Amino acid sequence: MQKKVLAIAMIAMSSFAFVSCNKDDDQPAAPQTLYERLGGKNAISAVVDQFIANVAADPKMKRTFQPLLDDVAKGNTARVTSLRNNLIDQIGQASGGPEKYMGKDMVTAHKGMKITDDEFNSLVADLVASLNKFSVPSKEQGELLSVLGGLKGQIVNQ
Repeated sequence: MQKKVLAIAMIAMSSFAFVSCNKDDDQPAAPQTLYERLGGKNAISAVVDQFIANVAADPKMKRTFQPLLDDVAKGNTARVTSLRNNLIDQIGQASGGPEKYMGKDMVTAHKGMKITDDEFNSLVADLVASLNKFSVPSKEQGELLSVLGGLKGQIVNQ
């Protein structure tokens, strides 16, 4: 009888030990990166596509982006594709994703464009409209705009 009780006790103890070792529920979840909260590369790509469409339709951006729009009208999509891919990589990297921005630094990329404060603010509004279209929560919008807004001095009046 004692052997039976001892065997049952040992089985119960080993079961308890096994269950307690596998309790992942007690561990707090690692905080998600902004990249993950934005939805990753596919979601960022959708926002960028909408952003490019918004900028192309924005009359305030006509002066700045007309050469690019003219290329697209002629069937040359290489520059807009490069811009799209660079924006996806830049946002991906800035938000903690695996993408690596390999484009030009912001001063070099915008040299001679003479983007004004008004145009920059219009670009931000075009991005916000894209984020809103995809129901990106305001917290994530604020975090992303904070990161990207830090680039303003490297873009405006170059």
